[in-house]
Amino acid sequence: MSTQSRIEDYADMLSKFEKEIGYSFKNRGLLFEALTHSSFANESKHRFRSNERLEFLGDSVLSIVVSDYIFENYTEIPEGELTKIRATLVCEKALHEFGGKINLGGYILLGKGEELAGGRERASIIADAFEAVIAALYLDGGLEAARKHIMRFLPEDILGAVTAAYDDYKTILQEIVQKNPEERIEYRLADSSGPDHNKTFTVNVLLNSNVIGTGSAHSKKAAEQLAAKEALRLMGWNK
Repeated sequence: MSTQSRIEDYADMLSKFEKEIGYSFKNRGLLFEALTHSSFANESKHRFRSNERLEFLGDSVLSIVVSDYIFENYTEIPEGELTKIRATLVCEKALHEFGGKINLGGYILLGKGEELAGGRERASIIADAFEAVIAALYLDGGLEAARKHIMRFLPEDILGAVTAAYDDYKTILQEIVQKNPEERIEYRLADSSGPDHNKTFTVNVLLNSNVIGTGSAHSKKAAEQLAAKEALRLMGWNK
């Protein structure tokens, strides 16, 4: 199939993708560019632009929208923890999962070689295209269009999702302690403060009744993970 034929077929796919994301582009060329991988642009005889520049812009738009949301809605969380939350929500793994929800891989224009190499399933390609689509929405409909799109993918329980993304420090600590059968690990709630909708929990982890780590977070599970992480650090574990 010629490149021109592929483009004509792709016009129908663009319409389907617009329905998928619930937005109709005034300048559909932006969407075409957002979904054009460099492998397709390089193979084409036409002078198509790949989505790399849009990806650059989309990364910034995504960051500001997510930063604004967690800043406004998690007012008691310190800067360091906000940074961790944002990083978890905008990392390649998360964007790959977001892209899967709208079948983004099925809409990307790929060169023949990349297609054969399984590019439609490659996390980096899907994550990059996801950011490029955000930029296309931003340029076509402004920040609110981009924000509306992004907010579709953020989990309702952001703190729970971030906790699940943490390394499982509790399991690591338990595995280390179990090497000595007489040792026993226990987690105890030391304190809770703040309004009911945004409490901060402080948890101690104890080894044979001795506190070896403390963690504070907006859920007990996250506080336990941070307490275990501190205990591991004090024990010299630094992976």
